[in-house]
Amino acid sequence: MALKHEPTAPYHSAQDALRVLETVARHTTGVTDTELARHTGLGPERLTALLRMLRREGYVEQVTDGAYVTGDALARLGSAHHREEALREQLQRTLDRLRDSVGAAVYLSRYVEGEVKVTQYADSPATPKVNEWVDFRYSAHATAVGKSLLTQLDHNGRRDHLSRHKMARLTSRTITSDRLLLSRLEAQPPTVPVLDLQEYAVGTVCAAVPITAGSTVGCLALSLPVEHAHRLRQAAETLNRSAAPVLLSLAL
Repeated sequence: MALKHEPTAPYHSAQDALRVLETVARHTTGVTDTELARHTGLGPERLTALLRMLRREGYVEQVTDGAYVTGDALARLGSAHHREEALREQLQRTLDRLRDSVGAAVYLSRYVEGEVKVTQYADSPATPKVNEWVDFRYSAHATAVGKSLLTQLDHNGRRDHLSRHKMARLTSRTITSDRLLLSRLEAQPPTVPVLDLQEYAVGTVCAAVPITAGSTVGCLALSLPVEHAHRLRQAAETLNRSAAPVLLSLAL
């Protein structure tokens, strides 16, 4: 299965953050922001934003003299013994923050062995998750999650998936024509969120943005009750701008 890799803004942010982290890790006694700027070639505004994100995520800490050292979160992820558990906890903290910043339930999904899989999510009483009334594995044609993952496959990968999963009509808005769906997936720009406007469930709208790390196809998504549909595009843009910490965690 070939992938369509088209780097998005969060991807570039994660790559820049990795450069900063590598520089901090090399300077075990600490490194100042001036030294970081010189070593990484990043401008002051860009560097300040990345350092703010890295501190929030616990990847770097600022010591008393103002220099930066590696943080506890990086140490936990660096421990092979508990890496999987540490990564899951780190991602959950990030998803919880994203849920609060976009005011919606947030989902992390991957395309694993030819199937759509929601690996983690963050919801709350004020931001309930979507009712999974049809298994997400069998409804990729109707969900923002599924369509975002399918856009990251090549044409043959998409056709293979659709050949294994019947495109059932879940609501009156569901696309059930593979020709129409494939043409829409082909035309989907990688930097624009994929939307589900009550195609999966009446009363719910969703959006998803790609997060591709290495050979792993993934996406971040959010869902809102239809009465909040007017917030969907803005929330999706916020989600996209805030996806870098998730990509960074997956890349470390």
